[in-house]
Amino acid sequence: MTDMTEGGSVRAPDSEKTLLDPTSRRGTRRGGGDPSTRGRTTIADGVVEKIAGLAARDVPGVHAMGSGLSRTFGAVRDRVPGGQKSVTRGVKAEVGEVQTALDLEIVVDYGVSIGDVARAVRENVVAAVERMTGLEVVEVNIAVSDVKLPDEEDEEPESRLQ
Repeated sequence: MTDMTEGGSVRAPDSEKTLLDPTSRRGTRRGGGDPSTRGRTTIADGVVEKIAGLAARDVPGVHAMGSGLSRTFGAVRDRVPGGQKSVTRGVKAEVGEVQTALDLEIVVDYGVSIGDVARAVRENVVAAVERMTGLEVVEVNIAVSDVKLPDEEDEEPESRLQ
């Protein structure tokens, strides 16, 4: 059994040693306050763009991201040895301290409902960005720049994105 002393410390019976009470704030931390509130976390636009790009690509019916021109340049760049596929292609983020806004440019597969795909992209992007960053997503603007027809060749295989 232990005795509480004035000041929030614990004294073991039959002992002169005084231990600090683990529930007491006095004497346990310097600087005051919760350590998780000390300092500031900033999230770069590129981080949010990557998260949003990957989340958008996960939606069935999204064939590719970006405009035709950016996809063409990206396909050429991706063929260069050592080149890396850009998961941020077709994504633009504006990140503030607590909020973010996103612009996405997508290519949809022929035959899908564009409204349904856009709704699913918004839901997936908002959920992923808010869960991973803690930022509030205030808007996700989606521009459908093209439709992938079944008989068209791919400019780049999107399934090889990493």
